[in-house]
Amino acid sequence: MSTTNITPSRQNWTVVLFGFLALSLAFSSRAALGLIMPVWQTEFSWSSSYISGVGAAALVTMAIVAPFAGRLVDRRGSQFTLNLGMGLLGIGCAMVAMMNGKLMFVIGFAGFSAMGFGIVATHVVATAVTRNFSENQGLATGIGTSGATGGQFLIVPLIAALLAFASWRWSFGVLSLSSLALIPCIRMSMRADTPQHGENESGEKTSTLRQDLAVIMRQPAFHLLFWSFLICGFTTTGVIETHLLPFASFCGFPPIPSATAYGVLSLVNLVGMIAAGWLTDQVNRSMLLAAIYLLRALTFILLSGLPGMSIEMLFLFAILFGAVDYSTVPVTASLVASHVGIKMMGLAMGLISAGHAIGGALGAFIGGYVFTATASYNLVWIGSIWLAVGAALLAFLLRERPSTKVTA
Repeated sequence: MSTTNITPSRQNWTVVLFGFLALSLAFSSRAALGLIMPVWQTEFSWSSSYISGVGAAALVTMAIVAPFAGRLVDRRGSQFTLNLGMGLLGIGCAMVAMMNGKLMFVIGFAGFSAMGFGIVATHVVATAVTRNFSENQGLATGIGTSGATGGQFLIVPLIAALLAFASWRWSFGVLSLSSLALIPCIRMSMRADTPQHGENESGEKTSTLRQDLAVIMRQPAFHLLFWSFLICGFTTTGVIETHLLPFASFCGFPPIPSATAYGVLSLVNLVGMIAAGWLTDQVNRSMLLAAIYLLRALTFILLSGLPGMSIEMLFLFAILFGAVDYSTVPVTASLVASHVGIKMMGLAMGLISAGHAIGGALGAFIGGYVFTATASYNLVWIGSIWLAVGAALLAFLLRERPSTKVTA
């Protein structure tokens, strides 16, 4: 079992705090694209397909960057990696704030910002937290990574306020300044945990990327977690984050109540991630992950019955799905740490996160294709039910091992 030296408890919780803030800014910057899209359509005469295409290109960039970001946190440490990501995000948002044409938008959002999104991601924060905690790793990971949804609940309304009372340029300008301002805070508050002289924290000689990939790919646990997390991306980022609001509109629900229901989903999502993190420290993690996927399958059964029903059913779905939306993150991170190893956790989580992004892209595309072909989302929800059940079976096949403890 790999071990690392840690600093006092206060330093460890600082990692959680700044991981939460970094993810809040990164995910809010991503969400700003959809929020400001109608303004750009009017001001620049850009089509929704063009803006959405740039957003899709950003997702591809994120998927490519994710494994390298994980490798970076393994080799250069969490302080360096998070600061690099915040710097790229700050530059990208500044370019978007100052843009006057398509090229600058593409470079700013699908280039610099997207690389920042790929680095300031849940797998990097989860790895950083795990490496800095000897106890309560699951709870700490759940809190730190909950910034991914907390940002959408806390910061996106502020972006909307700036959009209403100032301009969209101020919205991205404030995101840029906030991202850059976080860099000195991270540098001053988080220890530099960079391995020295070609050795890792255990004093072992570092391996090459090819060697680490070979080790990871030989482990059945990695493949079980990779494919279950790809399905996770399909059933969350892909079909729900992309198609829930269009589905609500298709069912005849007004925009404001539908958006409110989505906000409730985000709030419950935050609570669900923290609760899942706490449970990760208390119960059998493989069974917990399987249970989360099974509960997610049940929520899709509820969703398939929404057409013609009341708005209260949409809110019920938002509450139930929110509880099992991103709650797979702290459990999966803990299983990667114990089954693949702390030494290669960043790279393994990066590969798994890339799978999540691929699943999300497939879910978004297939959901749109099925609706266009059938004028209904029923096949999407039914397919998601069985995919979630399949993910639960993959998680069930994992044999529980003692969770990784980082000792002083």
